[in-house]
Amino acid sequence: MSDVPVKEQRVTKQRVAISAAMDTLDDFVSTQELHRKLHEQGTRVSLATTYRILASMAEEGLLDTLRNGEGEAVYRRCNATSHHHHLLCRNCGKTVEVEAPAVESWAARIAAENGFTQVQHTVEIYGLCPECSATT
Repeated sequence: MSDVPVKEQRVTKQRVAISAAMDTLDDFVSTQELHRKLHEQGTRVSLATTYRILASMAEEGLLDTLRNGEGEAVYRRCNATSHHHHLLCRNCGKTVEVEAPAVESWAARIAAENGFTQVQHTVEIYGLCPECSATT
């Protein structure tokens, strides 16, 4: 458990709307994509507020975040409750959550060999999902 205090967030109508929208999505979404979807649904929230709330939710561990192929941050409410990694389709964006014990052991060993402590890591594997592979 971390000794870093968690900042309590105010529950605003924008935060509730963003959280509800994230609950309906299966794959990762960029801030701009989510902002567009919210506006299409009639929810008024600024792009800056959308960025701030998504970043806050990710920091709280409510969302997973990673960088897509273009280096843009994307977010998703993940089903896994433990540390995990992702397989991502470069074509359609399909995402599969995977546990990788070998990666965990390797990361811990490399960190220890180099004297690092309190280590965190992210591993994302990009490729083509079976459906996209079949069409190429």
